[in-house]
Amino acid sequence: MEQNVRRTEYVVNGQLRRFLFALGEQDLPLYVESIGMNPEQEPIERRSGYPVFHWLQTMAGEGEFELSGRSFTLTPGNGALLFPGVPHAYAKKGKTWTTLYLTFGGTLAEAMLAALDIRHTDWFHWNDDAPITTQLFDMIDSAEHDEDRTGLHASAQLYRFITTLKKYGQTGGRSSLFHHLEKLDPLLQWLEERFGDPEIGLTDMAERLQISPRYLNALFRQAFGITAYAYLIRLRIRKAKEIMSRSERRTVKEIALACGYRDPSHFIAAFGKTEGMTPEQFRKLQGWAAP
Repeated sequence: MEQNVRRTEYVVNGQLRRFLFALGEQDLPLYVESIGMNPEQEPIERRSGYPVFHWLQTMAGEGEFELSGRSFTLTPGNGALLFPGVPHAYAKKGKTWTTLYLTFGGTLAEAMLAALDIRHTDWFHWNDDAPITTQLFDMIDSAEHDEDRTGLHASAQLYRFITTLKKYGQTGGRSSLFHHLEKLDPLLQWLEERFGDPEIGLTDMAERLQISPRYLNALFRQAFGITAYAYLIRLRIRKAKEIMSRSERRTVKEIALACGYRDPSHFIAAFGKTEGMTPEQFRKLQGWAAP
């Protein structure tokens, strides 16, 4: 599957390095949308979040980061991975703030992150000898010098960066930054195992944590910007995409039943609302014909 990639570079005073990748009508399963270094990070406020995954880290100075109604300081050796649609804002704290950033998406992006046990917006820090920053600069250099007309090179580099982040990034500070996620983790693990049970409802999820359904929804909105049941729907759709992305010859009805839907029509409707296409269209996008 070949795609034409148009790359635009903006340079200010020979310092700002920014590359935007405009993909064709059919996106790669994992693609880079933009990447760059900003020597003077401008204030950003996104009440509806960003439409794709967004990585932001500090190179120099400090930034003030607001997420879920709380404020945090982003210092060198720290970065935030924002999931799509999570409201946030950030601005420099002090005289200057230099950042590196990467935005990416694709039909397999969320599933790949989940396979690495990265399921939600999180805060990472790393040791000075970790190659996280080096790999980002390698990606920027490649975007500047390579003629990557299929987007495959950038996609491969993105996969390597994410796995490096998983290997060297530490999330030990999550208890202070995302304390509400700690409360959700047992339920998230349970849902990963029980997503195929059509009997699961909001009350069942709340009982797993021994809290009220109202408080459970509040925790999910803080962590993901959606309700608990909306998260379950997204999880089921992701699992369905994982099945369809493999070579297993399953019918739509079989996939629906495996992912917690009694009625294939409800599965098709939910899939279309979430992905903007039918399950069969997604399967064809992955190169697999219907059985």
